[in-house]
Amino acid sequence: MNFVLSLFRVFVIDYILFRNMTNLASALALSCNKLAKLHVIEFLLVFFLAGIATDVLWASPDITDQSQPGKNHISQPDSKSWYENIESQWGGQFKVRGSVSWPDDDSIYYLVDSGPLYDGSADFRLKNKTYLNNWIYSTIHYEAVLYGGDTMHTQKKLEEQFPNLFEDSFMLGGCINDDRRFFDLTKTIDEDDSHILYHRLDRFSLTLQPVWGTIRIGRQALTWGNGLVFNPMDLFNPFAPTDIERDYKVGDDMVTTQFAIEKIGGIQLLYVPRRDPADHNVKWSNSSLAGKIHFAAGTTEFDIMAAHHYEDFILGLGNSGYFMDAAWRLDATWTFLDEDNDRNGFLSLVANMDYSWIWWKKNFYGFIEFYFNGIGYENYSKAISDPAITERLIRGDLFVLGRKYLSTGIEMELHPLIKANLTVISNIADPSGIIQPHVVFDLTEEIQCTIGGNIYCGPSDTEFGGFNISGTDYLYKAPNSAYLWLTYFF
Repeated sequence: MNFVLSLFRVFVIDYILFRNMTNLASALALSCNKLAKLHVIEFLLVFFLAGIATDVLWASPDITDQSQPGKNHISQPDSKSWYENIESQWGGQFKVRGSVSWPDDDSIYYLVDSGPLYDGSADFRLKNKTYLNNWIYSTIHYEAVLYGGDTMHTQKKLEEQFPNLFEDSFMLGGCINDDRRFFDLTKTIDEDDSHILYHRLDRFSLTLQPVWGTIRIGRQALTWGNGLVFNPMDLFNPFAPTDIERDYKVGDDMVTTQFAIEKIGGIQLLYVPRRDPADHNVKWSNSSLAGKIHFAAGTTEFDIMAAHHYEDFILGLGNSGYFMDAAWRLDATWTFLDEDNDRNGFLSLVANMDYSWIWWKKNFYGFIEFYFNGIGYENYSKAISDPAITERLIRGDLFVLGRKYLSTGIEMELHPLIKANLTVISNIADPSGIIQPHVVFDLTEEIQCTIGGNIYCGPSDTEFGGFNISGTDYLYKAPNSAYLWLTYFF
C-alpha cells in the first residue's frame, strides 16, 4: 500500500507544480482532466503489477546492478520530510517551420492545387523531470502544436472528392492522435480545412531505479535495433526513413523494465496496451508484449528479441561490431503473419556500416545501409491494395512498398557551428529515390537553424517517381519540397 501511495504522491506533486503556471498550466489541466475520465482501474492494475515485480525481483539473488555504481543506491532516510527532498528540472524548445512544395502535373495533388503549396507550423515543448528521491522520478513533456497551410487544405479537398479512395489511407498522412493509445492525452483546440491547433502530453511517465535495474510506467519512448535509416527491430513508433528531425520519438503508453542477470546479459521487457480505434477498448490483438536480451562475445554485441505485436509473432536477431575503424551492424526479423493464406511470414533485414574521418582538416562522417523488406512488391499499385501492407503503413510499422533499398549519407563539418548533410534513399529495383540535402547552423548557443529539401526522383511507375493510384488517372508521388526550421532551446 505504501508503494502505491508513493507513486500517487509523485503525480500529485507534478500536478501541483503545473497548476502554478499561467496560461500553459490551463492547457495542461485540460489534458489532465481528460486523463481522469479514462479507465483508472486498468492503469492502477498496471502499477500494482509493477509493484509486485519490484518486490519479487528485488529479493532475487540472481539479479545484479546494471546501473552506474552508486547512482541508484538508496540512501538512508534523513530528517527531512519526503516532500522537502523533491527536485524539479525544467527545459524545452520552441520550433517554427516553413516549407514550400511543388506537386507534379500528373500527381493527384495537382487535381486540387497546381502549387506551389506553402505550409508552416509552430511547436512548443516544455519538459519537466521531478525527483522524489534518488531512485524515483517522473517525466512530463507538454507539447502545443499549430500546423496549417496549402497541403492540409489540398488533402481535405481530396478526401471530399475521393471519400472511398482515401478512407483509412496512409497516402494523405495526418496529425498525431491517441486513438490507439491507452490514454487519450491529445486535445484539439481549434481546427478547420487549412489549420489545426492541438496540445498533448508526449511524455508522462514514472521511473523507479532500484539497485537491480529500472522500471518505467506511462507514456515514454523506446528504441530497439541498430538501423540508421530503416530499423525493422524498432517496432514501437519508429522514425520514418525520411525523418531529418530525430530529437524526439512520439511517446507511447507502456510499461518497461530493464535489468541484468549475471553471465547472461541485459534484459528488457515491455508491454504496450493499445485500443481498437473502432470501439476504444484495449485488445490483445492491438497490443504488444516483447522482450530483448543483449549480450557480448568479445568485441561483438548481440540482441535476441521475441515479440507479440498486434496479431503477429516476431523473432529478431541483431549484432554489431567493428571492422578496422568502421562500425557495422546487422539486424533481421521474421514476422509470422496471422491468417495470411498466401504467406506464412516474411523476412526484414538491415545491414549498415559507418565511419568517421578527416579530410582537408574537416570532420567527415558517412554511412551506407542495405534494407530488405520481405513483405513488399515491385508492383506498387498491387502493394497498396494488400491489407497486410496498408495496415502496417497506417499504423507506422512500415514506410515503403518495395523490397530492396540502398541508403547512403555523408556529413561534413564546414565549421564547428555549421554541418552540411546529404542523405540518399534509393529503391534499387526501380530505380528511384529520395535525395535529402540539409545544412544545420548553430546561430547561438540557444538557436539552431536548419535549411534543406526533399527531392523525389525516378521515372513513372516507380515507387518514388510516381505510380498509378487504382481507380484514377493520377499518380501517387510526394511533391519535391524545401524547408526552413528555427529552433530555440531553453
